[in-house]
Amino acid sequence: MPTLDDPVSVGGVSVPNRLYRAPLLECAGNGPDAVDTLLDELEPTAASGVGLIFQGASIVTAESGCAAPNMTRFHDPAFVERCSRLTDAVHDHGGRIFVQLGHGGLRSLAVWHTEHRAQNPDHEELAVSRPPAQLRALDALGLVDFQPRVLTTGEVYDLAEQFGKAAGYAADAGYDGVHLSGANMGIVQQFCSPFYNRRDDEFGTGADEPPGSGGVRFLEAVHDAVREHAGDLALVTKVPAETAAPRFVRRHLSRADAVRICERVAAIGYDAVVPVEVSTFWDMSVVRGAYPERAWEHADLQSGYAGAFGGPLKARAVAALNRLQSRRFPEEPGWNAALCRRVRRRVDVPVLCEGGIRERQTCEDLLGGGADGEPACDLVGMGRPFYAEPRLGARLLGRDAEPGERGDARALCESCNNCTVPQVTGAPGVCRTPSVVRERARLESEGVYDLEETGASEREE
Repeated sequence: MPTLDDPVSVGGVSVPNRLYRAPLLECAGNGPDAVDTLLDELEPTAASGVGLIFQGASIVTAESGCAAPNMTRFHDPAFVERCSRLTDAVHDHGGRIFVQLGHGGLRSLAVWHTEHRAQNPDHEELAVSRPPAQLRALDALGLVDFQPRVLTTGEVYDLAEQFGKAAGYAADAGYDGVHLSGANMGIVQQFCSPFYNRRDDEFGTGADEPPGSGGVRFLEAVHDAVREHAGDLALVTKVPAETAAPRFVRRHLSRADAVRICERVAAIGYDAVVPVEVSTFWDMSVVRGAYPERAWEHADLQSGYAGAFGGPLKARAVAALNRLQSRRFPEEPGWNAALCRRVRRRVDVPVLCEGGIRERQTCEDLLGGGADGEPACDLVGMGRPFYAEPRLGARLLGRDAEPGERGDARALCESCNNCTVPQVTGAPGVCRTPSVVRERARLESEGVYDLEETGASEREE
């Protein structure tokens, strides 16, 4: 059975080991310092030996589509070309880098962010179909503000073309692959989900078709556009099972639907899949763990929360909902493992597993079968732990260690979510838990993360 240190191939891309940094929000934007921000965020991870890095969700359109403040757009070839500094840096350390491409659709920023909406009163969101009744009710109550523009058939093809063009720009800038943001209530999930997709054209799901068929056709259109503009650039997509949907949502993707979608996209030509169990909404099913009390109570962030949610009272209401959801979605190691295992039985492309993974031993169990005797995946990803420890790979990966020497290695991340909530204000994703920060500082002082490397400053010289 493979171990975390063994190489693997994804779409013809040779990855030196099976640990990857899952997509996160880098909050880099597109300004003059954007590439420097990406370098500061991602190069330490590559330097620590992590085999594959996913740059977080980058929006394929020039307008709308951003689901949070300071997201990066990938529609401009001049900007993407500047990112070759980043891809060169990752490659210098022996790693590989894919960029995650996406679009928020009905999850776009102006829908829920009051301050942003005030600055963009004429906003509109690309919609797969008319918003579901539950979302229209929230709109009527004034909790969100939908200005949807339902895509025509031609506009759907145009959107797929924008994904393809962005992939082409990425290939020219040295990226090794593209990862589609196919979950977390983005527009790809909206095409797949029977909750959102009620189209009656070729991108809808007919009465005699299984759920998700319209989304598969959109993913096929994106695949074709990527191949046209980026050739054989490695292409990966998340595939959602909406098992965390609230009970009042009757139409959603089951695990069986997600397995079927994975089979179909693998047959289309996708090079890997990332099956994930999510909700139909953007909620704590994405970041399971503790209620981030420290982040909500942080004095310096209160004005940002009020600006995002429309005042202190609404911000406190959102915090209360956050507290309730943390009880429904507690920390759960490897919460996507069972779904990934089902998918892996049915597809002949690599399966990537992420979600609540914190220990080296968990990684080995997922790759090698563990007590179940059946592997769940071919690569293992972590996200929030890299906010706490950008050089986490130095502790988790074998490097020069004897076999089994790192079997008890564990990320410092406590799944407290104090890193995620401030991002609604545009704050960067950094660890804000004192005990974790102190422990990382101790490990740094002991040289635990130190590896022989060539830094950015040395390359520039």
